[in-house]
Amino acid sequence: MARRRPKGLLAMGWAAFESAFQGRAEHTPTSSAYPNSVVRRTTFIAGGGHGWRISALETPRPAPTPWKIVVITGAPSWAEYWVETLAALAADREMIVVDRPGYAASEPHQPVTDIRVQAEALAPLLDAAPGQKVLLVGQSYGAAIAALMAQANPGKVESLVMLSGFFGETGPTARWLIDVGARMLRLTLVPRDLRHAVIEVSGQPPQLAHAKRALARLNIPIHMIHGDRDDFAPIEVAERMAAETVTRQPIRFVRTEGATHFFNDGPVDQLLAALETCIPARKPWALRWPKLPKLDFLRGVGLQDQAFEA
Repeated sequence: MARRRPKGLLAMGWAAFESAFQGRAEHTPTSSAYPNSVVRRTTFIAGGGHGWRISALETPRPAPTPWKIVVITGAPSWAEYWVETLAALAADREMIVVDRPGYAASEPHQPVTDIRVQAEALAPLLDAAPGQKVLLVGQSYGAAIAALMAQANPGKVESLVMLSGFFGETGPTARWLIDVGARMLRLTLVPRDLRHAVIEVSGQPPQLAHAKRALARLNIPIHMIHGDRDDFAPIEVAERMAAETVTRQPIRFVRTEGATHFFNDGPVDQLLAALETCIPARKPWALRWPKLPKLDFLRGVGLQDQAFEA
């Protein structure tokens, strides 16, 4: 049986303290939830010449599937919180969810505060099998990073999803937690991942110009999915971002009634259904013979006039 992950910001904070006390990088180890044949841990070397070893969770498949879903998580960046979604994924899809640099089992030990460096480091996630298409999902803080990844790797991303995107302005719950966390940063008892999350979120606003420029240059479908009960990243901020950012294709904004910031804590089938709407339907293929122009055979060879003369 799969063990449910702690839900919400407060529960995530407690999970960070608990795992740090027990010396674990994974906040609920994958092995205790699902077999390796369903969800497995993988690693890769960061792009951009950074050389860090990056940890992620993926869905094993016997052969490449038509679509690969790449998830760039928020802050704290824990792939473990997507494990139920990974396990429920359809057999004709594959998914990889990353622990971003500076979190969980990923290197380095220090925070990586520049979203452009994060995008460089995570670029190898976009590598796909021949003919396979990539749906890139940026969750919360990861939304801006995903936009940079898509723009810097033309042709590798078919569609971009900004899920509960965080764009510099916090809601009431997040504001309180970040204020408390900022005052505690000097204390050594604060777990690394919580410390890095506070540092990242606090330093994001000046970097949003990079993400906006990236969005403006993209020529792929862009989807923003946001819950109307999000008290971490207010939906009004995301709506304003979608309206004010000039893009080559209109941003599709999806307001989800009753959803909070943590879509992956809700019903898995709803999250997967929302992601499926961002995958273009395959057009039916049929062999059609070219249509030839209608010809008047007799006139074409000059026989019609000869027949009248006779």
